[in-house]
This record gives sequence, structure tokens and C-alpha cells, in this order.
Amino acid sequence: MAQTLELPNGETVTPDDVFLYNDYPYRVEFPGEEAVSEDAETEFWLSPLYWGGGEMDIPFREREALVEQWGPESRGTLTDEEWEEWVREARDDDRFDDEELDALLRELPTSGGGLMTRLRRALGL
Repeated sequence: MAQTLELPNGETVTPDDVFLYNDYPYRVEFPGEEAVSEDAETEFWLSPLYWGGGEMDIPFREREALVEQWGPESRGTLTDEEWEEWVREARDDDRFDDEELDALLRELPTSGGGLMTRLRRALGL
């Protein structure tokens, strides 16, 4: 059974879901059974969709800390159209370059990316 996290807006997400946290797409991850001692106090972490899997991940010891950090730029899961709009707006934002946005677009749940794109890539299609 997949682990879940209730976001401060009331939505429940799994590690497969992408959501907007502080104006950037993230996934939630949970420590596995092989978690090392430093991860033992981490209940979950948020992993940025493009920069995840390292120093950019945000560890949380408890959900209440996420609630405290959930700001107005955090919206939770978005529709395909909302993600497409987010990418369009990000293209005009100097914080993002085209390589990052192209990679995000392939992973975001939009008509041009998301789960089906990841499945095709995993199956080598």
C-alpha cells in the first residue's frame, strides 16, 4: 500500500503525485526500511521535480512543519491545464531556463507529459 500525505489544503498525495509547493512542482517521498540514522527522524521529504534526489530535497519531521511553511504560492495538485499555464508563465521567469522547463514539462501531468510519458519512457516506447 502506497504511503500518503495530506497536504495543508486537504488534498491527499502519494509519491506518484505532483503538486505545487512554494511555486514549484514537487513530489512527496518517504524514508524506506533501509533509512539511515539521520533519516530516522524524517517523516517525509518534498523532492523538487527537476532538482530532486539530493541537497534540494526538503525534509520534514512532522506534517505540522509543512502546514507552517505552506504559503500562498502553494496550491497542491493542479489540472493539466493549470500545469500548462504554470509552464507558460515560468518561461517568462528568469529563475527557470528552457532545459529545466522542458524536463519539467515531460514529467508534469499535462497533455504533453506526465504519467503516460513516464510509462512510455520506462517501457522504451
